[in-house]
Order: sequence, then C-alpha cells, then structure tokens
Amino acid sequence: MDDDAIKDTKVKILVVDDEVDLEQLMLQQMRREIRRGRYSFEFAHNGAEALERLREEPDFDIVLSDINMPVMDGLTMLEQIPDVNPNIRAVMVSAYGDMENIRTAMNRGAFDFVTKPIDFGDLKVTVERTVENLMLWREALSSRDKLVAVQHELGVAQSMQQNILPQTFPKTENFDVYAHMVAARSVGGDFYDVYDLGDDRLGVVIADVSDKGVPAAMFMMASRTLLKACAFCSVSPSQVLGQVNQMLSENNDAMTFVTLLYGIYDPETRSFTYSNAGHNFPIVVRPGPTVGLLESTGGIALGIEGEFPFQEETTTLEPGSMIVLYTDGVSEAEREDGEMFEMERFGQIFKDNSYGSAQQATEAVFNAVHDFVGDSPQSDDITCLVLKIPE
Repeated sequence: MDDDAIKDTKVKILVVDDEVDLEQLMLQQMRREIRRGRYSFEFAHNGAEALERLREEPDFDIVLSDINMPVMDGLTMLEQIPDVNPNIRAVMVSAYGDMENIRTAMNRGAFDFVTKPIDFGDLKVTVERTVENLMLWREALSSRDKLVAVQHELGVAQSMQQNILPQTFPKTENFDVYAHMVAARSVGGDFYDVYDLGDDRLGVVIADVSDKGVPAAMFMMASRTLLKACAFCSVSPSQVLGQVNQMLSENNDAMTFVTLLYGIYDPETRSFTYSNAGHNFPIVVRPGPTVGLLESTGGIALGIEGEFPFQEETTTLEPGSMIVLYTDGVSEAEREDGEMFEMERFGQIFKDNSYGSAQQATEAVFNAVHDFVGDSPQSDDITCLVLKIPE
C-alpha cells in the first residue's frame, strides 16, 4: 500500500483503562493528531465495557488496553475480541518487565505492546506500525476474491513483513546505525531491529528464520515481538536470547527456527556486548583498517532446544570502528555460474574503511552484491545492518 495512503488513513482507537486520568492525558498528548483528523479516541473503563462498545461500533481500528482492570481484565477481553471483530488490532499496555502477561497477550493475539508509564513518542510509533499492518491486511482481504495466483498473496505478505521493520534510525554523536533489507520474490524471514535502551545505549539485532513463505514470515513476526519485549527487561544479551528461545521452543511442532545476533552498544565504555544464536559472524572493521570477525559465543538457533545456555562476549569499539551484521543472503549470493559472493569478497568492501556513515557502508554492501550477481535471480533475502562509531 502507498505510504501516503497509510498516512491519510483516519484511525479510530478505543482506549481501555480504569484510570480516569488517562483520558485527559491521552487527549492532551495526542492533540495534534486529533486536530488533523488522523486519530479519534473513545474510552472504556474495563474489558466488558470495551466489548460492548466494539459490538455497537464495528468501525474501530485499534484497541489500546491496559491488562489489569476490574470487572474484566485486558487478557480476558483480548481472548474475546476475535468473536466480535476478528480484523481489529490490539495493542496492550503492561507494567515494565511483566513478561508473563506480555507473553500471554501475544499468545492471545495482541499485535504489539507498550509499557507503563506510557512513552507517548513510542506509542505513536507503535500505533503507526499497527495501522500499516492493519491497512495491508485489509487490502489483502478486499482483494482475496480477485486473486488468481499465489504469488500475489505472497507479495502482500511480503509487504506486511517489510513494513514492520524500522525505516528511520537513531544517530547521535556517539554512534551511527543504519539497516536495509531487500526481500526475495517469495516471502522470507529476515528481520532487523534497533532499540533505544536509555542512557544512550543502543540495542541492535539481525535475524534469519529458517525456510521461506508465509509460515516463516509469521515466525519472524513472533520472534521480533518476543525479542523486543525481552530486550527491555534485561541488560544481558545472553539472558534475552535464553528467554526468547524458551518461548519459541514451546509447541514448535514444525521445528521452525531463527538464527539471530543481539548486541548492546554502550557509548560510555564504547563496549559492544553480544550473544549469537547460530547466526553469521559479524564483521568488525577497526581503524587501520583491519577487518576481522567477531568472536563466536557458541550459541545455537532459537526454537530448537528450550534450555540451551547462551553465552555473551564483549568487544571495545574504537572511534572509527564499524560492526557489520548481515544474513547469509549476502555471503551466499550466487551468480548464474554457481560462484558465491563469500566472505573474502565481502571483507574487501571494507579494506579502506572510507565510508563516512553507516548508510554509506550499508549501501556499499548492496552495491557490491548486485554488481557480483548481475541479472541472476535473487534466491534469498539480503539484509545488512551497520553500527559505526564516529571518529
């Protein structure tokens, strides 16, 4: 769907919370969007009241609900929403670190979550991502009777997948980060994300789900959401991977898995602490320049073995250093004659380390892969994320 069409969409939101002060606070913080006609808000004070409003007014787009409420709590309400309106999107509000309720909410169909106290900047971003997903889903529903080819359905799913990935990136005097993904023709499972963890600390993640198609894309979305939840609850990358792995391993009869690397950069110590779940070893470029690989942490892919003890390592990044995260769509890009791009050619991209920004370095990777494969059809998603430390 066209980005302008998404931005022009009028969004009707039902806020469900027993705290009466939230109504005025929400209207105050969202006044610009309300004046522009972008958002309209209505309010309910418990789950039972919310369900009745949804029955009376079927045109709500999003339910933004607290979890703990009298009469009927948010989790009970969430379980009943599909019977009232199966196409609505629910965003849950949870106490910071309340992983058990977040996990239950996601299992019951919540699209995303925000934590208390509500950061209204983060809420706006979450609402916009939710609207993007909802509009794309509605587009798929409206056109499904006209679809005659599975490829078109996959294209819609691919758009849904790509639209949940960050398109803008934080940049400070202490770090510069940029990422990009080019999907293959079929729906895949690559994803990346960045997290503002407070105190100028930055979390970065890159991942690749096994297999292709819609099941891989759905597993990708579940992995991304769980990782985001856990990342804000722990300062230890290995603990985060352990929590996500345990949840993904439960009831995973299809044995789908995801390779993933999650790291935290702390500008105060210039340290990058990371844990690797069976993913490609990142390239580290240091002044000189010297190009090498980050040390392995010995992890396995998430979703295979629920009790696996993940480890983490820490490296110091001098000014002018870069860490390049990527998926095997880069290193295993293949020409028609069967030759692969491979790591030696990949490392040559950074031999002179002349890139002034993370975006320039990322674009150099995609340009090099494109020049190598030429007109050969793309067989895998290609994803790259660069973290650069300014000189």
